[in-house]
Amino acid sequence: MKKYILIAFIAVLQACNSQNNDNRGYRVSEGEQPPKLDFSLLDGTKITNENLKGKVVVLQFTASWCSVCIKEMPHLEKEVWQRFKNDDFILIGIDLKEERKKVEKFIQTVGVTYPFTIDEDGSLFEAFTLPNAGVTRNIVLDKSGKIIMLTRLYDEKEFAKMVDVIETELKK
Repeated sequence: MKKYILIAFIAVLQACNSQNNDNRGYRVSEGEQPPKLDFSLLDGTKITNENLKGKVVVLQFTASWCSVCIKEMPHLEKEVWQRFKNDDFILIGIDLKEERKKVEKFIQTVGVTYPFTIDEDGSLFEAFTLPNAGVTRNIVLDKSGKIIMLTRLYDEKEFAKMVDVIETELKK
């Protein structure tokens, strides 16, 4: 009897793990509208779903303790922000649960210039992700506000695809 319970338990764990691998820890999917956005950037600029319409948007979830984020951020700065910032585009770094002074030092140390906010309680991150999901995520929204790409970690091929997706959407 114990053997059958153990086998059933392992099957359930594998099914859950397989499901999490398919969605990469996201609770949202491409083609959907994102959850409600209502926050302010560090400079005080108010961000909502409505005032982002008409722009291609990248929401980058990050944290100062995340080594993969630190590896990706210079690429976001050079290959995305500097390239598209003068178009109908915005890249927003969203720091997860850290104090403002720490975030400001982090931004300066990594050398990025794109706008940032702080997700103080993690509720914005949790609106997009499953429980216990990791950071290093980019969510790309089209000009209508719909999710058109979800990335996870930093992979050069996926990153290049994201840049292509942004460029293609900006040409529309």
